[in-house]
Amino acid sequence: MNPAQKALWYIESHLRTSLTLDDIAVVAGVSRFHLVRAFAEATGFSVMRYVRARRLSEAARELAAGAPDILTLALDADYGSHEAFTRAFRDHFGVTPETVRATTCLTKLKLQEPITMISTALDHIDPPRIAAGKAFLVAGVGERYNHANDSTAGIPNQWHGFHQQCAHIPRQVGDVAYGVCCNGDDAGNFDYIAGVGVADFSDLPREFARVRIPAQKYVVFTHADHISTIRRTVNTIWNRWLPQSGMKVADAPNFERYDEKFDKNSGNGGLEIWVPVEE
Repeated sequence: MNPAQKALWYIESHLRTSLTLDDIAVVAGVSRFHLVRAFAEATGFSVMRYVRARRLSEAARELAAGAPDILTLALDADYGSHEAFTRAFRDHFGVTPETVRATTCLTKLKLQEPITMISTALDHIDPPRIAAGKAFLVAGVGERYNHANDSTAGIPNQWHGFHQQCAHIPRQVGDVAYGVCCNGDDAGNFDYIAGVGVADFSDLPREFARVRIPAQKYVVFTHADHISTIRRTVNTIWNRWLPQSGMKVADAPNFERYDEKFDKNSGNGGLEIWVPVEE
C-alpha cells in the first residue's frame, strides 16, 4: 500500500483538525522518517508544507468569498491566533488576509490544489454481486465536479465537511453513509453528495443537498483496501469490468455505501460501490 496515498487522503479529510506528522505517519502505516521520504518522492512536498499550503489555500478561497471572521479561519487552519495566521498567510502569498477579502481576487495567488490520488486500473477485481435496491432518500453536503479533470481530489475534504455538519440533518435513517454521484451531463460534470439516508426532506435546511435514489437493479462491488485507492477500483469497474460484462449502465445515481465497519479516521474498513444497471 502506498503510504503517500494514505497520507494524502488523511490530510484532505482532516484539514480542519489538528494534524501532526506523527498522526499522519500512523495512518500511513510507516515511520515518520519513511513517510517524509515517501511523500516527498511522490509529491515534491514535505508533509507539513503540503498541509500548510492546502489550509492557507482553502482559507484564501473563503476570504475571497467574503468570510467575515478571520479568527475563525485562523483556528480552522490550526493557527492559535489572528496574528499567527496573518503572518503565515502573508509569508505564503505575499498579501494579507484582509487584502484578499477586500479585493475578492484569487488570480494572483498561487493556490495549492489537492493532489489527485492514483487512478490506474487494477489487474484484478473481485466479481460483484447483483442486488435489487429499494428506493431511498439521501441528504448531505453536495459539490459539483468533473470526471475529466482533477477536481475530484477535493472529495475527501467534502467528507470532512459532512462529518462536521451531519448532526444537523433531520430525520436520519440508520448509520450508513453514502457518496452519491448524480445529475451528470455530457461534459462530464456531476454532483457528488456525501450524505446519510433520511425519512423525508420536509425539514431539511436549504444548505443541504438532496437526492432520491430509485428502486433499481445494481451490480455491487466491494472495495476492501484503504479508501485512498478507491479511484483505482472505480476506474477498473467503469473501464474494464463493465465493458467486458455486456451489461448496460442505467441512467440513475451510482453510489458508495459506508457501513459501521468503515473507520472515517483511519480510512480502513472497506466500502461497497453500487452501479445501476438495466434489467
